Amino acid sequence: MRLVVVGGDAAGMSAASQARKRMGPGELEIVAFERGHFTSYSACGIPYWIGGVVRDRDALIVRGPQEFRESGIDVRTRHEVVAIDLGRREVTARDLDGGGEIREGFDHLVYAAGAVPMTPDWARGNGEGVFGVQTLGDGAAVQAWLDRDPRPRRAVVVGGGYIGVEMAEAMVRRGLEVTLLERAPQPMSTVDPDMGERVGAAIRGLGIDVRVKTQVQGLETANGRVSAVVTQDDTVPADIVVLGLGVRPNTALAAESGIPLGVTGGLRTDLRMRVVGPRGHIEGIWAAGDCVQTVHLLSGRPVHIALGTHANKQGRVAGINIGGGYATFPGVIGTAVTKVCDLEVARTGLTESEAAEAGFEYVTASVESTSRAGYYPGASPMVIKLIAERRTGVLLGAQIVGREEAAKRIDALAIAIWNRMPVEEMTALDLSYAPPFSPVWDPVLIAARRATDAVHAAG
Repeated sequence: MRLVVVGGDAAGMSAASQARKRMGPGELEIVAFERGHFTSYSACGIPYWIGGVVRDRDALIVRGPQEFRESGIDVRTRHEVVAIDLGRREVTARDLDGGGEIREGFDHLVYAAGAVPMTPDWARGNGEGVFGVQTLGDGAAVQAWLDRDPRPRRAVVVGGGYIGVEMAEAMVRRGLEVTLLERAPQPMSTVDPDMGERVGAAIRGLGIDVRVKTQVQGLETANGRVSAVVTQDDTVPADIVVLGLGVRPNTALAAESGIPLGVTGGLRTDLRMRVVGPRGHIEGIWAAGDCVQTVHLLSGRPVHIALGTHANKQGRVAGINIGGGYATFPGVIGTAVTKVCDLEVARTGLTESEAAEAGFEYVTASVESTSRAGYYPGASPMVIKLIAERRTGVLLGAQIVGREEAAKRIDALAIAIWNRMPVEEMTALDLSYAPPFSPVWDPVLIAARRATDAVHAAG
Protein backbone atom coordinates (compact mmCIF):
# COMPACT_ATOMS: atom_id res chain seq x y z
CA MET A 1 0.00 0.00 0.00
CA ARG A 2 1.26 3.50 -0.79
CA LEU A 3 0.63 6.79 1.02
CA VAL A 4 1.43 10.07 -0.75
CA VAL A 5 1.65 13.23 1.36
CA VAL A 6 1.31 16.69 -0.20
CA GLY A 7 3.15 19.12 2.09
CA GLY A 8 6.06 18.38 4.39
CA ASP A 9 5.44 20.55 7.43
CA ALA A 10 3.52 19.94 10.67
CA ALA A 11 0.33 18.26 9.45
CA GLY A 12 1.80 16.26 6.59
CA MET A 13 4.79 14.87 8.44
CA SER A 14 2.75 14.16 11.58
CA ALA A 15 0.44 12.06 9.42
CA ALA A 16 3.38 10.30 7.75
CA SER A 17 5.10 9.61 11.08
CA GLN A 18 2.00 8.21 12.76
CA ALA A 19 1.21 5.99 9.79
CA ARG A 20 4.80 4.73 9.73
CA LYS A 21 4.71 4.04 13.47
CA ARG A 22 1.79 1.67 12.93
CA MET A 23 2.80 0.10 9.61
CA GLY A 24 6.33 -0.89 8.60
CA PRO A 25 7.97 -0.24 5.21
CA GLY A 26 6.94 -3.70 4.06
CA GLU A 27 3.28 -2.84 4.65
CA LEU A 28 3.13 0.83 3.70
CA GLU A 29 5.31 2.87 1.36
CA ILE A 30 5.26 6.60 2.16
CA VAL A 31 6.26 9.38 -0.25
CA ALA A 32 6.09 13.00 0.94
CA PHE A 33 6.42 15.97 -1.43
CA GLU A 34 7.52 19.37 -0.11
CA ARG A 35 8.05 22.35 -2.42
CA GLY A 36 10.46 24.07 0.00
CA HIS A 37 13.81 23.05 1.42
CA PHE A 38 12.63 22.24 4.95
CA THR A 39 10.34 19.80 6.76
CA SER A 40 8.67 19.90 10.17
CA TYR A 41 9.66 23.36 11.30
CA SER A 42 8.07 25.94 13.58
CA ALA A 43 6.57 28.62 11.37
CA CYS A 44 5.34 30.33 14.56
CA GLY A 45 8.97 30.89 15.55
CA ILE A 46 9.91 32.81 12.40
CA PRO A 47 9.25 36.33 13.83
CA TYR A 48 11.44 35.51 16.83
CA TRP A 49 14.24 34.30 14.58
CA ILE A 50 14.00 37.46 12.47
CA GLY A 51 13.98 39.56 15.65
CA GLY A 52 17.08 37.85 17.02
CA VAL A 53 15.43 36.17 19.99
CA VAL A 54 16.12 32.81 18.33
CA ARG A 55 19.68 32.97 17.01
CA ASP A 56 19.82 29.94 14.74
CA ARG A 57 17.39 29.17 11.93
CA ASP A 58 17.95 25.44 12.37
CA ALA A 59 16.66 25.68 15.94
CA LEU A 60 13.19 26.00 14.39
CA ILE A 61 13.51 22.70 12.51
CA VAL A 62 12.11 19.79 14.50
CA ARG A 63 13.03 17.02 12.05
CA GLY A 64 14.90 17.46 8.79
CA PRO A 65 14.30 15.52 5.57
CA GLN A 66 17.17 13.10 6.20
CA GLU A 67 15.78 12.09 9.60
CA PHE A 68 12.49 11.18 7.97
CA ARG A 69 14.24 9.25 5.22
CA GLU A 70 16.11 7.25 7.85
CA SER A 71 12.76 6.33 9.42
CA GLY A 72 11.47 4.95 6.12
CA ILE A 73 9.64 8.00 4.76
CA ASP A 74 10.70 9.02 1.23
CA VAL A 75 10.80 12.82 1.56
CA ARG A 76 11.31 14.72 -1.68
CA THR A 77 12.02 18.38 -1.04
CA ARG A 78 11.85 21.00 -3.78
CA HIS A 79 9.11 18.97 -5.43
CA GLU A 80 5.76 20.67 -6.00
CA VAL A 81 2.66 18.59 -6.62
CA VAL A 82 0.97 20.19 -9.62
CA ALA A 83 -1.84 17.71 -10.34
CA ILE A 84 -3.90 15.11 -8.53
CA ASP A 85 -5.82 12.54 -10.60
CA LEU A 86 -8.46 10.99 -8.37
CA GLY A 87 -9.58 8.55 -11.05
CA ARG A 88 -6.10 7.17 -11.75
CA ARG A 89 -5.09 7.58 -8.08
CA GLU A 90 -1.85 9.35 -8.88
CA VAL A 91 -0.15 12.70 -8.40
CA THR A 92 2.16 14.63 -10.69
CA ALA A 93 5.05 16.47 -9.05
CA ARG A 94 7.47 18.95 -10.60
CA ASP A 95 11.15 18.98 -9.65
CA LEU A 96 11.75 22.68 -8.92
CA ASP A 97 15.52 22.38 -9.11
CA GLY A 98 16.24 19.70 -11.70
CA GLY A 99 13.23 20.25 -13.93
CA GLY A 100 10.94 17.58 -15.25
CA GLU A 101 7.92 15.88 -13.74
CA ILE A 102 7.29 12.56 -12.05
CA ARG A 103 4.11 10.61 -11.33
CA GLU A 104 3.41 8.61 -8.21
CA GLY A 105 0.40 6.40 -7.58
CA PHE A 106 -1.31 6.24 -4.21
CA ASP A 107 -3.79 4.23 -2.18
CA HIS A 108 -4.04 7.00 0.42
CA LEU A 109 -3.41 10.70 -0.10
CA VAL A 110 -2.92 13.26 2.69
CA TYR A 111 -3.45 16.80 1.43
CA ALA A 112 -1.52 19.06 3.82
CA ALA A 113 -0.56 21.99 1.63
CA GLY A 114 -1.03 24.57 4.39
CA ALA A 115 -2.06 28.16 3.83
CA VAL A 116 -0.75 31.10 1.81
CA PRO A 117 -0.52 34.76 2.86
CA MET A 118 -3.20 37.15 1.69
CA THR A 119 -1.54 39.26 -1.00
CA PRO A 120 -3.57 42.15 -2.41
CA ASP A 121 -3.09 43.31 -5.97
CA TRP A 122 -1.19 46.42 -4.91
CA ALA A 123 1.53 44.23 -3.36
CA ARG A 124 2.25 42.23 -6.51
CA GLY A 125 5.11 43.08 -8.83
CA ASN A 126 5.89 46.51 -7.37
CA GLY A 127 9.59 46.21 -6.66
CA GLU A 128 11.67 44.29 -4.17
CA GLY A 129 11.28 44.49 -0.41
CA VAL A 130 7.67 43.31 0.04
CA PHE A 131 7.24 40.09 2.01
CA GLY A 132 4.63 37.71 3.30
CA VAL A 133 5.78 35.49 6.16
CA GLN A 134 4.37 31.97 6.05
CA THR A 135 7.24 29.54 5.46
CA LEU A 136 10.80 29.22 6.68
CA GLY A 137 11.86 30.19 3.17
CA ASP A 138 9.86 33.42 3.53
CA GLY A 139 11.65 34.12 6.80
CA ALA A 140 15.03 33.53 5.17
CA ALA A 141 14.10 36.03 2.44
CA VAL A 142 13.24 38.68 5.05
CA GLN A 143 16.52 38.04 6.87
CA ALA A 144 18.49 38.39 3.65
CA TRP A 145 16.76 41.69 2.85
CA LEU A 146 17.44 43.12 6.32
CA ASP A 147 21.12 42.22 5.96
CA ARG A 148 21.41 43.63 2.43
CA ASP A 149 23.01 46.98 1.69
CA PRO A 150 21.72 49.57 1.91
CA ARG A 151 20.33 48.32 5.22
CA PRO A 152 16.61 49.05 5.70
CA ARG A 153 15.87 51.70 8.33
CA ARG A 154 12.09 52.02 8.08
CA ALA A 155 9.62 49.13 8.18
CA VAL A 156 5.91 49.23 7.43
CA VAL A 157 3.81 46.30 8.62
CA VAL A 158 0.40 46.07 6.94
CA GLY A 159 -2.12 44.31 9.15
CA GLY A 160 -2.42 44.24 12.93
CA GLY A 161 -3.20 40.57 13.54
CA TYR A 162 -0.92 37.96 15.10
CA ILE A 163 1.72 37.91 12.36
CA GLY A 164 1.56 41.69 12.00
CA VAL A 165 2.21 42.51 15.65
CA GLU A 166 4.85 39.79 15.98
CA MET A 167 6.70 41.07 12.92
CA ALA A 168 6.39 44.64 14.21
CA GLU A 169 8.19 43.49 17.36
CA ALA A 170 10.83 41.75 15.25
CA MET A 171 11.49 44.96 13.32
CA VAL A 172 11.75 46.97 16.54
CA ARG A 173 14.28 44.46 17.86
CA ARG A 174 16.28 44.86 14.66
CA GLY A 175 16.46 48.60 15.29
CA LEU A 176 14.10 49.77 12.55
CA GLU A 177 11.54 52.55 12.76
CA VAL A 178 8.21 50.75 12.55
CA THR A 179 4.78 51.83 11.33
CA LEU A 180 1.84 49.44 11.73
CA LEU A 181 -1.12 50.03 9.38
CA GLU A 182 -4.49 48.47 10.24
CA ARG A 183 -7.74 49.09 8.38
CA ALA A 184 -9.92 48.14 11.38
CA PRO A 185 -10.52 50.56 14.29
CA GLN A 186 -7.96 48.66 16.38
CA PRO A 187 -5.12 46.17 16.07
CA MET A 188 -5.79 42.58 17.15
CA SER A 189 -9.37 42.42 15.91
CA THR A 190 -9.55 38.86 17.26
CA VAL A 191 -10.28 40.41 20.67
CA ASP A 192 -13.11 42.76 21.58
CA PRO A 193 -12.69 46.51 20.92
CA ASP A 194 -12.24 47.40 24.60
CA MET A 195 -9.35 44.93 24.87
CA GLY A 196 -8.00 45.92 21.46
CA GLU A 197 -7.73 49.53 22.63
CA ARG A 198 -5.42 48.38 25.42
CA VAL A 199 -3.33 46.46 22.92
CA GLY A 200 -3.06 49.49 20.65
CA ALA A 201 -2.03 51.78 23.50
CA ALA A 202 0.63 49.32 24.64
CA ILE A 203 2.03 48.91 21.12
CA ARG A 204 2.29 52.67 20.73
CA GLY A 205 4.13 52.75 24.04
CA LEU A 206 6.84 50.63 22.44
CA GLY A 207 7.53 53.38 19.93
CA ILE A 208 5.57 51.80 17.08
CA ASP A 209 3.53 54.23 14.99
CA VAL A 210 0.10 52.55 14.94
CA ARG A 211 -2.37 53.91 12.40
CA VAL A 212 -5.87 52.43 12.44
CA LYS A 213 -8.76 52.87 10.02
CA THR A 214 -6.09 53.02 7.34
CA GLN A 215 -6.56 51.55 3.88
CA VAL A 216 -3.46 50.86 1.81
CA GLN A 217 -3.86 51.86 -1.83
CA GLY A 218 -0.47 51.12 -3.33
CA LEU A 219 3.30 51.20 -3.14
CA GLU A 220 5.97 53.55 -4.41
CA THR A 221 9.33 52.26 -5.62
CA ALA A 222 12.74 53.68 -6.37
CA ASN A 223 15.52 51.85 -8.20
CA GLY A 224 13.51 48.66 -8.16
CA ARG A 225 13.00 48.71 -4.37
CA VAL A 226 9.97 49.63 -2.32
CA SER A 227 10.25 53.19 -1.00
CA ALA A 228 6.83 54.01 0.46
CA VAL A 229 3.34 52.75 1.21
CA VAL A 230 0.48 54.90 -0.07
CA THR A 231 -2.69 55.10 2.05
CA GLN A 232 -5.89 57.08 1.63
CA ASP A 233 -4.44 59.83 3.85
CA ASP A 234 -0.67 59.73 3.58
CA THR A 235 2.49 58.32 2.04
CA VAL A 236 4.55 56.37 4.57
CA PRO A 237 8.27 55.91 3.82
CA ALA A 238 9.39 52.27 3.84
CA ASP A 239 12.52 50.29 3.11
CA ILE A 240 10.76 47.00 3.82
CA VAL A 241 7.05 46.11 3.82
CA VAL A 242 5.72 43.07 5.67
CA LEU A 243 2.23 41.78 4.92
CA GLY A 244 0.27 40.62 7.96
CA LEU A 245 -3.15 40.44 6.35
CA GLY A 246 -3.92 36.87 7.34
CA VAL A 247 -3.83 33.67 5.32
CA ARG A 248 -6.17 31.61 3.18
CA PRO A 249 -6.23 27.83 2.74
CA ASN A 250 -3.87 26.63 0.02
CA THR A 251 -6.54 24.60 -1.76
CA ALA A 252 -6.36 25.70 -5.41
CA LEU A 253 -4.76 22.40 -6.43
CA ALA A 254 -7.37 20.41 -4.54
CA ALA A 255 -10.20 22.32 -6.21
CA GLU A 256 -8.65 21.85 -9.66
CA SER A 257 -8.48 18.13 -8.94
CA GLY A 258 -12.18 17.91 -8.17
CA ILE A 259 -11.87 17.78 -4.40
CA PRO A 260 -14.74 19.88 -3.00
CA LEU A 261 -14.08 22.85 -0.71
CA GLY A 262 -16.03 24.05 2.30
CA VAL A 263 -17.58 27.47 2.81
CA THR A 264 -14.33 28.85 4.30
CA GLY A 265 -12.30 27.81 1.26
CA GLY A 266 -10.71 24.98 3.24
CA LEU A 267 -11.23 21.27 2.70
CA ARG A 268 -14.12 19.70 4.58
CA THR A 269 -13.26 16.65 6.66
CA ASP A 270 -15.04 14.34 9.04
CA LEU A 271 -13.86 13.71 12.59
CA ARG A 272 -11.25 11.23 11.36
CA MET A 273 -9.82 13.82 8.90
CA ARG A 274 -11.21 12.08 5.80
CA VAL A 275 -12.11 14.58 3.08
CA VAL A 276 -15.89 14.93 2.73
CA GLY A 277 -17.74 15.49 -0.52
CA PRO A 278 -21.46 15.80 -1.32
CA ARG A 279 -21.96 12.04 -0.81
CA GLY A 280 -19.83 11.51 2.26
CA HIS A 281 -16.13 10.98 2.75
CA ILE A 282 -13.91 10.35 -0.28
CA GLU A 283 -12.23 6.98 0.11
CA GLY A 284 -8.49 7.23 0.74
CA ILE A 285 -8.35 11.06 0.63
CA TRP A 286 -7.36 12.81 3.87
CA ALA A 287 -6.55 16.41 4.75
CA ALA A 288 -5.01 18.16 7.74
CA GLY A 289 -3.55 21.48 8.83
CA ASP A 290 -4.00 25.04 7.60
CA CYS A 291 -5.72 23.90 4.39
CA VAL A 292 -8.79 22.47 6.15
CA GLN A 293 -11.83 23.98 7.76
CA THR A 294 -13.01 22.72 11.10
CA VAL A 295 -15.95 23.31 13.41
CA HIS A 296 -16.10 25.78 16.29
CA LEU A 297 -17.39 23.79 19.24
CA LEU A 298 -19.35 26.69 20.71
CA SER A 299 -20.97 28.23 17.66
CA GLY A 300 -21.18 24.97 15.71
CA ARG A 301 -20.08 26.86 12.61
CA PRO A 302 -17.30 26.03 10.14
CA VAL A 303 -14.15 28.06 10.72
CA HIS A 304 -10.66 28.32 9.29
CA ILE A 305 -8.10 28.91 12.05
CA ALA A 306 -4.51 28.38 10.94
CA LEU A 307 -2.43 27.29 13.93
CA GLY A 308 0.37 24.80 14.34
CA THR A 309 -1.37 23.23 17.33
CA HIS A 310 -4.32 22.20 15.17
CA ALA A 311 -2.10 21.09 12.29
CA ASN A 312 -0.09 18.71 14.45
CA LYS A 313 -3.19 17.22 16.06
CA GLN A 314 -5.04 16.81 12.78
CA GLY A 315 -2.05 15.23 11.07
CA ARG A 316 -1.63 12.83 13.97
CA VAL A 317 -5.30 11.82 13.75
CA ALA A 318 -5.07 11.22 9.99
CA GLY A 319 -1.92 9.13 10.36
CA ILE A 320 -3.35 6.98 13.14
CA ASN A 321 -6.41 6.21 11.04
CA ILE A 322 -4.38 5.47 7.90
CA GLY A 323 -2.21 3.14 9.95
CA GLY A 324 -5.21 1.09 11.08
CA GLY A 325 -5.95 2.81 14.39
CA TYR A 326 -8.83 5.04 15.39
CA ALA A 327 -8.64 8.71 16.35
CA THR A 328 -10.77 11.83 15.96
CA PHE A 329 -10.34 15.59 15.94
CA PRO A 330 -13.46 17.11 17.53
CA GLY A 331 -13.01 20.78 16.62
CA VAL A 332 -11.64 24.00 18.09
CA ILE A 333 -12.59 26.82 20.44
CA GLY A 334 -10.26 29.48 19.03
CA THR A 335 -7.54 29.58 21.68
CA ALA A 336 -4.58 31.75 20.70
CA VAL A 337 -1.81 33.77 22.32
CA THR A 338 0.81 36.25 21.14
CA LYS A 339 3.14 38.94 22.44
CA VAL A 340 4.65 42.26 21.39
CA CYS A 341 7.83 42.81 23.38
CA ASP A 342 6.60 42.47 26.98
CA LEU A 343 2.89 42.80 26.16
CA GLU A 344 0.95 39.51 26.12
CA VAL A 345 -2.44 38.99 24.46
CA ALA A 346 -4.55 35.84 24.64
CA ARG A 347 -8.06 34.74 23.76
CA THR A 348 -10.25 31.64 23.73
CA GLY A 349 -13.86 30.87 22.89
CA LEU A 350 -16.10 33.56 21.43
CA THR A 351 -15.75 37.32 21.38
CA GLU A 352 -18.83 39.46 22.01
CA SER A 353 -19.55 39.86 18.31
CA GLU A 354 -19.06 36.13 17.68
CA ALA A 355 -21.35 35.22 20.59
CA ALA A 356 -24.06 37.54 19.30
CA GLU A 357 -23.69 36.19 15.74
CA ALA A 358 -24.05 32.64 17.08
CA GLY A 359 -27.31 33.60 18.80
CA PHE A 360 -26.18 33.65 22.43
CA GLU A 361 -27.48 36.08 25.03
CA TYR A 362 -24.53 36.87 27.24
CA VAL A 363 -23.05 38.98 30.01
CA THR A 364 -19.49 40.24 30.34
CA ALA A 365 -17.14 40.95 33.21
CA SER A 366 -13.67 42.50 33.26
CA VAL A 367 -11.20 42.69 36.13
CA GLU A 368 -7.79 44.21 36.64
CA SER A 369 -5.32 42.24 38.72
CA THR A 370 -1.64 41.28 38.90
CA SER A 371 0.42 38.26 37.93
CA ARG A 372 1.84 37.84 41.45
CA ALA A 373 1.01 38.99 44.95
CA GLY A 374 1.03 42.80 44.80
CA TYR A 375 3.83 43.06 47.35
CA TYR A 376 6.08 40.55 45.57
CA PRO A 377 8.77 42.04 43.28
CA GLY A 378 7.96 41.81 39.60
CA ALA A 379 4.17 41.77 39.90
CA SER A 380 2.76 42.96 36.58
CA PRO A 381 -0.75 44.15 35.70
CA MET A 382 -3.28 42.29 33.58
CA VAL A 383 -6.89 42.59 32.50
CA ILE A 384 -9.10 39.52 32.14
CA LYS A 385 -12.45 39.69 30.36
CA LEU A 386 -15.00 36.87 30.51
CA ILE A 387 -18.12 36.33 28.41
CA ALA A 388 -20.77 34.03 29.89
CA GLU A 389 -24.13 32.82 28.66
CA ARG A 390 -26.79 34.90 30.35
CA ARG A 391 -29.17 32.09 31.30
CA THR A 392 -26.81 29.27 32.30
CA GLY A 393 -23.65 31.15 33.21
CA VAL A 394 -21.60 28.80 31.02
CA LEU A 395 -18.31 30.41 30.03
CA LEU A 396 -18.34 31.34 26.33
CA GLY A 397 -15.17 33.34 25.91
CA ALA A 398 -12.17 34.87 27.64
CA GLN A 399 -9.50 37.42 26.77
CA ILE A 400 -6.35 38.53 28.57
CA VAL A 401 -4.12 41.55 28.02
CA GLY A 402 -1.18 41.91 30.36
CA ARG A 403 2.51 41.76 30.96
CA GLU A 404 4.85 38.92 31.82
CA GLU A 405 3.19 35.71 33.09
CA ALA A 406 -0.33 36.90 32.25
CA ALA A 407 -1.30 35.20 29.00
CA LYS A 408 -0.84 31.52 29.81
CA ARG A 409 -3.72 31.80 32.26
CA ILE A 410 -5.84 31.53 29.12
CA ASP A 411 -5.25 27.77 29.24
CA ALA A 412 -7.24 27.36 32.45
CA LEU A 413 -10.06 29.33 30.86
CA ALA A 414 -9.85 27.25 27.66
CA ILE A 415 -10.25 24.07 29.72
CA ALA A 416 -13.29 25.56 31.43
CA ILE A 417 -14.86 26.43 28.06
CA TRP A 418 -14.01 23.00 26.61
CA ASN A 419 -15.83 21.36 29.51
CA ARG A 420 -18.82 23.74 29.44
CA MET A 421 -18.21 25.04 32.96
CA PRO A 422 -20.46 27.72 34.45
CA VAL A 423 -18.56 30.69 35.83
CA GLU A 424 -20.06 30.09 39.28
CA GLU A 425 -18.50 26.63 39.37
CA MET A 426 -15.18 28.15 38.32
CA THR A 427 -15.06 30.35 41.44
CA ALA A 428 -14.22 27.22 43.48
CA LEU A 429 -11.44 25.94 41.22
CA ASP A 430 -8.44 24.72 43.22
CA LEU A 431 -5.75 26.79 41.51
CA SER A 432 -2.19 26.97 42.79
CA TYR A 433 -1.04 29.85 44.96
CA ALA A 434 2.25 31.23 46.19
CA PRO A 435 3.23 34.94 46.17
CA PRO A 436 5.80 34.57 43.33
CA PHE A 437 3.15 33.07 41.03
CA SER A 438 -0.24 34.56 41.90
CA PRO A 439 -2.23 36.71 44.30
CA VAL A 440 -4.10 34.65 46.89
CA TRP A 441 -7.16 35.13 44.66
CA ASP A 442 -5.88 34.30 41.18
CA PRO A 443 -7.09 36.73 38.47
CA VAL A 444 -9.02 33.83 36.87
CA LEU A 445 -11.00 33.34 40.08
CA ILE A 446 -11.63 37.06 40.53
CA ALA A 447 -12.93 37.28 36.96
CA ALA A 448 -15.16 34.24 37.52
CA ARG A 449 -16.64 35.87 40.63
CA ARG A 450 -17.30 39.10 38.75
CA ALA A 451 -18.93 37.17 35.88
CA THR A 452 -21.07 35.20 38.37
CA ASP A 453 -22.35 38.49 39.81
CA ALA A 454 -23.19 39.66 36.28
CA VAL A 455 -25.13 36.44 35.56
CA HIS A 456 -27.12 36.78 38.81
CA ALA A 457 -27.83 40.46 38.10
CA ALA A 458 -29.13 39.58 34.65
CA GLY A 459 -31.68 37.31 36.28
